[in-house]
Order: sequence, then structure tokens, then C-alpha cells
Amino acid sequence: MDFWYEKVLRPYFFRRDPEQAHERAVRALCRLGAVPWARGAMERWAQLPPSRYKPVRVFGLEFPNRIGLAAGFDKNGEAWLGAAALGFGHVEIGTITGQAQPGNPKPRLFRYPAHEGVINRMGFNNEGAAAVARRLAGQPPRGHRSIPLGINLGKTKVVPIEQAVGDYLESFGLLADHADYVVLNVSSPNTPELRKLQDEGRLRELLGAVCEANRARTRDAVKARVPILLKIAPDLTWPQVDAVLQVIADHGLDGIIATNTTLARPGPFASVDQAGGLSGAPLRGKSTEVISYIARATGGRLPIIGVGGICDAAGAGEKLDAGATLVQVYSGMIYRGPFFARDLAWAVCGRDRR
Repeated sequence: MDFWYEKVLRPYFFRRDPEQAHERAVRALCRLGAVPWARGAMERWAQLPPSRYKPVRVFGLEFPNRIGLAAGFDKNGEAWLGAAALGFGHVEIGTITGQAQPGNPKPRLFRYPAHEGVINRMGFNNEGAAAVARRLAGQPPRGHRSIPLGINLGKTKVVPIEQAVGDYLESFGLLADHADYVVLNVSSPNTPELRKLQDEGRLRELLGAVCEANRARTRDAVKARVPILLKIAPDLTWPQVDAVLQVIADHGLDGIIATNTTLARPGPFASVDQAGGLSGAPLRGKSTEVISYIARATGGRLPIIGVGGICDAAGAGEKLDAGATLVQVYSGMIYRGPFFARDLAWAVCGRDRR
């Protein structure tokens, strides 16, 4: 762990409300991203040397390393430009909904430092797809970025579950032009009924509609098909995972993200009385188990982004060994510091040596 973060910055942030600390971190990264020469200089220090380490190619995209910033940190596409300067190989912004929404009542974010865990019930607080699309239109477009940009889409809370497909299609139509890949988030525990979209019938309808909208893009000579991934919960049963994988195969999705936060309360969290999704170190084992199951069930043919409980190099390596091609972090960065991604990328880079 970085000495200055452990001794100075982390105590500073941890004396503050978790959501206020998060907002300050986002603003700091926004400022870094707005200064091209500083961003570029730090990126050259943080990223793996391309002359020595080959990029990772998946979903038809090139990633400079295997470590990404998970959705939830940069909800509105404000700070991702600075993320490459911290060593991230990709960033996923969002979750973004069709309509702007404030999210759930505060407080809604809770740290548990003794166990390197986090519980959140944010509720997809974001500015909405149209506002984020306008912001991204003024930023480097696809093909002119140093790292791929994923856009994570969810359901607007006030939209009934029966109208969820239209809500996702609205967001997809506004944001697909700006995405290197798109994620359909049907697994957050903090939007009522959202996880029902993981049921086979509803999921088949959603994926069918979005994939058809994606195919329609290729009829426009200017627009290209965008890779589509699905983000699932760690709380599904194995038969439910099998059903999800069958729907993914039937619709030809490009990959899967495993996993979102959990509603389970393992070990010391059994007595914690806070609603929301648990992330961080307590999720490590379960998310790796899901990744391993998916890799075996698909014969390694479905690309996996592994998320959940990565707090050190061993945790990242564990998910890669289980079958993930890429991994993402967020809670781990809260406890390990801003250059956690750089440290992880260098730790696992041996498999990408030229």
C-alpha cells in the first residue's frame, strides 16, 4: 500500500462521510483529466510499457492492461479521462439510467475498515442518459482514447418493470455512439425489482431488444456495432446462472461481468443491520466461485470481467486464474489508494509479456 495514502490521505478521507469522500475523489480525478500534459505524464509512469507488454485483446478492443475501474465510481462520465493516469486499463462509467434520478435517501454508503468491506444502497444516482451523452460528446471519441470506455446502463427507478425494455433502449440509443462497450446492469440490489430482469423470460426480452437495436446500427454506414455485456448478481443459484448463460449464448452477447454486490451477510456481517449491497473483501470468494463456474460451463468461450473483493495482487490473480480475462476494482481502491490499479497491473503483467 502506498505509504502516503496509508498514513496521510486515507485517514483524511476516512474522517469524512463516505459519500463526501467519494465526491472529493471524483473531483480530484476530474481536475487531473482536465490537464492534458499532467495526465499524459502520469499515464506514461503508471501504464505498462507497450514495448514490453502486449495489450489484452477482447471484445474486439485493446486494453493496455487487465485492471479496470468498476461502475459506481464515475457515475456521470466526469472523471474517467484521469483514470488512465492512475494505471487503469479501462473504465466503466455509470450506472446510467434513462431518466435523471437522485438515488436513495442518505446516508447510503458505509465503510467497514476492519474487514475491508463496503455496503451501499446508492440507487443509481445519476444525471440521466441525455446529460451524460452531451458530456461525452465533448470528450475524446472512440478510436481516440488511451483506454477503452465502458458504459453501464440500468433501469430508471420510477419506470415499471413491464416498461424496462423501453427504458434501456432509450439509454442505449443515446449512449451507444460514445461507448467502447455497453453493459446491461440487471443485478444491482438497490433498485426495486431490478433483479427480476435476470429471470429467463424477462432477460430474453431485454437482450433481444437491445441486440436488435445494436444490429440496426450496422445498417448505418457511419455507425458500428458496439460490444454488449451483461452484469449479474453473485446471489443467483447455479440453475439460474445456467439459464442466464443460455440466454447470453442465444443472443450472441460479447461477455459477462461477474459479479455485482451481494445481499448476503457472511461472517462478521451477519449482525450488520444495513440494507444494500456488500462489496469489498467479503465478496472475494463468492465472486471467484461464480467466475470459475461460468468459465467451466462455457468452456472458456465467453469472456468474463471479474469483479468483487479484489484487495491485493493475489485477489486479482485468483480471478484471472479462475477464468476472467479482465478484472475490475472499486472498493479495493478505497482501502489501498489511487495507484492500486497500477500496482495490480504490474503484479499480474507477467502473463502479458511480449
